[in-house]
Amino acid sequence: MANKLFPTQEIGSLPKAPWLLSYLRGSNLDQSDLNHLQKWSESSGFEGKDEALEILSQTKTKEKELRLRQLASLFGIRFLESSGLDVVYDGEANRIEMYEHAIKNANGFKFYGRVRSFDNRYYRKASCVSKVGFRTPYHSDEFEYVLRHARKQVKVPITGPYTLAEWSFNEFYQEKRMNQGTDLKTTKQQAKREFLLDIANELLKPNIDSLVRAGARWVQIDEPALATRPEDVPLFVEAFNECTHGIDCKLSVHICYSNYASLYPHILELKNCSQLALEFANRDSSRRSAYEQLRLMKDAGDTREIGLGVVDVHVNAVEEPKVVSARILEAAKYVEPAKIYVNPDCGLRTRPWEVAYNKLRNMVSGADLARKSLGASH
Repeated sequence: MANKLFPTQEIGSLPKAPWLLSYLRGSNLDQSDLNHLQKWSESSGFEGKDEALEILSQTKTKEKELRLRQLASLFGIRFLESSGLDVVYDGEANRIEMYEHAIKNANGFKFYGRVRSFDNRYYRKASCVSKVGFRTPYHSDEFEYVLRHARKQVKVPITGPYTLAEWSFNEFYQEKRMNQGTDLKTTKQQAKREFLLDIANELLKPNIDSLVRAGARWVQIDEPALATRPEDVPLFVEAFNECTHGIDCKLSVHICYSNYASLYPHILELKNCSQLALEFANRDSSRRSAYEQLRLMKDAGDTREIGLGVVDVHVNAVEEPKVVSARILEAAKYVEPAKIYVNPDCGLRTRPWEVAYNKLRNMVSGADLARKSLGASH
């Protein structure tokens, strides 16, 4: 794949398999659950259908639940591979949610209640009530399973330190600094920095270390919260550099929709990041190309790879391959073609399975069209 122009990659989550959710909730499986398993097993070449059906017909136990979770992971791998992607994971099949999964496996946090994210999805929000601490390498088991079963290159997506801090209440570090004689704004900013750097050093770094020891060659750090507070880009850069210092693998960062001009010049200080995966498709239009933002990277002298968002994950309309190809070729005006990876804007977890699959298939076809337009054979 090293010499392939416009390689295609996953960028994160897929929907949760309905048959897995029914089993975990103790609900009776209905015919639609079984139809889903049957249909996508045939389409993707998922080899675990019969075993999954056997487990689904039995009384729930811890051992059976663990095995069904593994099969759901394999299901996600085969789904992504069969779409034609070059770089895959498992659609985050066994993570509760990108924030909650990390926080429940860390020390120093207490969950307070559920808050709404986009598309009327909910997650449990926590407060930091004592110093952040490492409990367990919460991605290692899932990664090792993916690595054993994937037939394509593997990239591990993980939630970054800035997002974990921004989406949490910061009781401990604020209370620690309240009597230091500074104004409230300064106190809160100092507490935020200390909280963020502890997450980077005490939680993220040991988890990334464990992934690399297990064989990870590429880790993607997801920072959806950064787009809401561009003034915190220097803090994000500092935390990223802390948690990736000395890490021996490819590292990329995924930043959700933003005015990417606000990232510069600070983002040039990322010391161990070879790719920026960015969203463009959700604001591209026939009147003005969102991909013109890539000019600022060129003007700033940013020579890293781009993970190019070419399909919108917020709508069910499926982009035609020619639309995807045109977006890639537009981006190639500003970024060296050899440094462009092609991906959805973000994870596809809120889209129906059929929509997610068709978007990925057309994305792969669009990348092939773009290659051919530039006379590349592969």
